[in-house]
Amino acid sequence: MNDAIPTRDRVRIKKVEVLSDNWYVLRKTTFDYQRRDGVWQSQSRETYDRGNGATILLYNRAKRTVILTRQFRFPAFVNKHDGMLIETCAGLLDSDEPLACIQRETEEETGYRIEHVRKVFEAFMSPGSVTERLYFFVGEYFDKDRVGNGGGVKSDGEDIEVLELSLNRALAMIDSGEIADGKTIMLLQYAQLYQLID
Repeated sequence: MNDAIPTRDRVRIKKVEVLSDNWYVLRKTTFDYQRRDGVWQSQSRETYDRGNGATILLYNRAKRTVILTRQFRFPAFVNKHDGMLIETCAGLLDSDEPLACIQRETEEETGYRIEHVRKVFEAFMSPGSVTERLYFFVGEYFDKDRVGNGGGVKSDGEDIEVLELSLNRALAMIDSGEIADGKTIMLLQYAQLYQLID
């Protein structure tokens, strides 16, 4: 088979069923997929559509620190974890562009109003079942940028603790298992690789 055939021409959607539309949308899709050997195969997959999101690593060169958050995550709790995850600030785009989303979420969650942020990459975090595309940002913060206490939006069930840690401490927390969130690990390793704090 010619690998130059666009993927869209190798997928034929047969049936889409909505299994749940409570919090986000869970769909079961039956489709035919043309394999690399040219044979068509019928497959069925469930996809969880929660929208796209954005995340940011706030860093301070002078202090050699980063801002992270800690909050309870029920899905981690039911998978043999205490549920308290240390993470980079993040949120769903809703109807915003990624930049506007991450600026809003940064202020809500951390209390910092950051104007100068930079997108560094995009990634699918769990492409086997979740449709979400995550936009990754970095931004330098200064003490003067703090305009509130953060903590998230109480009516949304958020109860977020703001942490200021040295970059070295945060990287060590990956090794110790204290930081187990994928997006956070990726951004901390990005900071180390590209020497955001030198």
